Amino acid sequence: MSSLYDHVPNRRAIIDRRQATARVQEAIADAPAEERRLAVAMALRKMLDDGRAEIRRRIRANPGRGMELAAAQSFLIDQILRMAFDATTQQLYRLDNPSTAERICLVAVGGYGRAEMAPWSDVDIMFLAPLRHTAWVEQVVEAILYILWDLGLKVGHSTRTVDEMIRMAKSDLTVKTALLEARYLWGDQSLYEEARSRFMTDIVAGEARAFITEKLAERDERHRRMGDSRYVVEPNVKEGKGGLRDLQTLYWIGKFAMQATSAAELVDKGLFTAADYRQFQRAHNHLWAVRISLHDLAGRAEERLTFDVQRELADRMNYANRPGMAAVERFMRHYFLTARQVGSLTGLFLAHLEESVSRTAWVPRLSRRPRRLNGFRLVRGRMEAPSDSYFAEDPVRLIELFQIADREGLEINPLTLRQAARDSALITEAVRRDPRANALFLDVLTSPRDPETTLRLMNEAGVFGRFIPDFGRVVAKMQYDMYHHYTVDEHTIRAIGLLARIEKGALQDDHPLSSTVIHQLLSRRVLYVAVLLHDIAKGRGGDHSVLGAEVAMKLCPRLGLTEAETDTVAWLVRYHLLMSATAFKRDLADFKTILDFTEAVAGMERLRLLLVLTVVDIRAVGPGVWNGWKAQLLTTLYTSAEEVLRLGHKQTGRRERISRRQERLRQVMGVAEAKFEAYATRFADSYWLAEPSDVLASNMALVMDADRDKQQFSIRSQPDKVAGTTLVTIYAADHPGIFYRIAGGLALGGASIVDARIHTTRDGMALDNLVVQDPLGGPFDEPEQIRRMETAVMDALAGKVKLADRLKARPLPRRRQEAFRVVPQVLIDNKASNRFTVVEVNALDRPALLYALTYALYGARVTIHSAHIATYGERAVDTFYLTDLTGDKIVSTQRLKALERRLLEAAATPGAADDRKDGAAA
Repeated sequence: MSSLYDHVPNRRAIIDRRQATARVQEAIADAPAEERRLAVAMALRKMLDDGRAEIRRRIRANPGRGMELAAAQSFLIDQILRMAFDATTQQLYRLDNPSTAERICLVAVGGYGRAEMAPWSDVDIMFLAPLRHTAWVEQVVEAILYILWDLGLKVGHSTRTVDEMIRMAKSDLTVKTALLEARYLWGDQSLYEEARSRFMTDIVAGEARAFITEKLAERDERHRRMGDSRYVVEPNVKEGKGGLRDLQTLYWIGKFAMQATSAAELVDKGLFTAADYRQFQRAHNHLWAVRISLHDLAGRAEERLTFDVQRELADRMNYANRPGMAAVERFMRHYFLTARQVGSLTGLFLAHLEESVSRTAWVPRLSRRPRRLNGFRLVRGRMEAPSDSYFAEDPVRLIELFQIADREGLEINPLTLRQAARDSALITEAVRRDPRANALFLDVLTSPRDPETTLRLMNEAGVFGRFIPDFGRVVAKMQYDMYHHYTVDEHTIRAIGLLARIEKGALQDDHPLSSTVIHQLLSRRVLYVAVLLHDIAKGRGGDHSVLGAEVAMKLCPRLGLTEAETDTVAWLVRYHLLMSATAFKRDLADFKTILDFTEAVAGMERLRLLLVLTVVDIRAVGPGVWNGWKAQLLTTLYTSAEEVLRLGHKQTGRRERISRRQERLRQVMGVAEAKFEAYATRFADSYWLAEPSDVLASNMALVMDADRDKQQFSIRSQPDKVAGTTLVTIYAADHPGIFYRIAGGLALGGASIVDARIHTTRDGMALDNLVVQDPLGGPFDEPEQIRRMETAVMDALAGKVKLADRLKARPLPRRRQEAFRVVPQVLIDNKASNRFTVVEVNALDRPALLYALTYALYGARVTIHSAHIATYGERAVDTFYLTDLTGDKIVSTQRLKALERRLLEAAATPGAADDRKDGAAA
């Protein structure tokens, strides 16, 4: 038994079993009969605490010894359980002449059966007995469990006879897997041996094929739940793709299919080479080291590397800052490279397993012979290199391997992928300059089939980063923010995959405009190369858009693009954020916004390219980032820019446009001309240009109802499931500070404002249209939810609540956001609009931030005409279109500086606003 823990040094410092047993016996002897069980627990608790303290000291001193620390934790629990078992069976419920039914065995199962535990892992055990309902067995099981619960251990337990164990294993894959790792712990060993023998003959024998199929399906489903990527920036160390569970799955399959009794035996069974096994051990050790330090830091069973723990973990595990890469980025890059290694090992393992058991069911059959393999072999439906020196003879074949696989729709044998990874160093500058190699790579990148899968394979084999060294610099590079869900390389490959799906029409419902526009392009390869390069210069200490354009100017000619194509790619990379920034942070009803945008774009081809690039870039950020509201804003910007680009700067006169919109509204609402004229003259011209037709109609219905009923305040909410938003319209008498009160009321009601258009009628009424979402980024559409929100706004407008006090009492932001530092910044632009001063505020997002900012504007005696709210993870970017109280731009340098100071204070200090003071109009 000791060989299991031979690699754990100085085990007696963790727990000395002889001394501990003596203390338990002393505790029992000194306790009254009715308190002996509690006395056992108290004695064991002291030893458990001391042992954990020693392990914690080792974690802090040598955090990289993952396997050793995992075994040390298991060793401690072993001793505690054995002493609890002995105390219970030999003293609390001693039997001098037990019958054959009065036997019991304690078995470790699951991860505990592997003798691998993190500080807060569950203790999974099974009690084996000949008969389940023997009174003595029930007493013993109950007493041991109470002792373990008194110790604060989280115990997963079952009591089984051997027959019950076999029956459960046959019907439940989870039970079967847990028993596969069962380990004798203490008690009647002959009972354990009987159970083990029955398990091997009744469950394992002849069932390898079914077990492997089930475990691989289970793994795929787990990957899907966890995001189906190794490169999510908050990975799950235990369950995520490339995590510990994937390595454990290999061991389970090897143990079931080949009866391997340890991971080392996978080499003897031919499932790993010695080199593979060393990589397996390194990956296993690193993942355990991360998991153990994560448990220790969190003080609980935490498996996700969330942002709020990543920095401290990097520090604890002795990662240091390096030029161009912070310690936390180095730590996470190491993690992602380990996860990639786990993926490679999985492929190799299954390939060896297939050869060992001559199983071909996992490999898709070809219904035809491929046309050309250019020297590669086709074996059991997979491409293989014909010799170990095949790539060395012509390194261009390293690119050709993937091009043929994509062209013919073939899988590549994992052994050949390993060979490609080993030989990737053969890709020298001469290979990179080879026209044939570049043509083959461009074929893969622009493939009409599945470039995403092929490029991901190239990346995991290391060939992609070798052939495009600039791409190699962002492999496994984390984007340390709450906005991006993936590493830079994974984000880029996903964006290329989305591009291919849009081109094939697979996302027509999600992206109808892009699905049409993409087929109007003059050069599709420009678009694919631009998507590849748009983030390629991230992490270089400068503006990645500018630096990326410089990369494009050098790389595109090498790939075979013309001078004109190169210029277009470089422009797209340089301005790939222009369209989203304009759509999400500027007032699209302000015609100068459209003119400035089209002046930068300067052509329909670039507009089409930029639209599709923007769409795939946003959507590839991660799940839930793309929504209907963003789609609507981008579509509005595209169609407005298209009109200008097609007609030039001459457009239909402003007065004629307003008249047409008013006439359409009058007809829709069925209102007489005289009555409509009286209504229309109440609004400034800007109102008629700012709002879409459906909003003009709903506004008119609300205003007419409110005026008829003489209501002081009116509010109406209209959910839009397509856009994923809710339009909240508020009609009330205008007064100083109305907008900050609305913003505060919406915050109290749980709504997040994403856009705001603010109008004042000529007879002193405010009509505000606000687009809001719920905290999860969806529309407010539940009746009770809407009622609470509307009540909060009405109470705020009526002065029934002290907004500052109520908002301060709300919960603080989640800790995850506190892991980031966003330096507040205020940008004031008097050139972005002909009529307004445009102010952009960047700050750490928090509840009621907009309330604080609008209260600061209220105190600065300015008028807000529109507000546009964008959130990028932890960073909020709020843009306001302002005038002074006379309706003019704010031009005084002194006033602008004072405005900046107020906004910076509000952005930096939660709760800075105080609604008990009076000021001027906002």
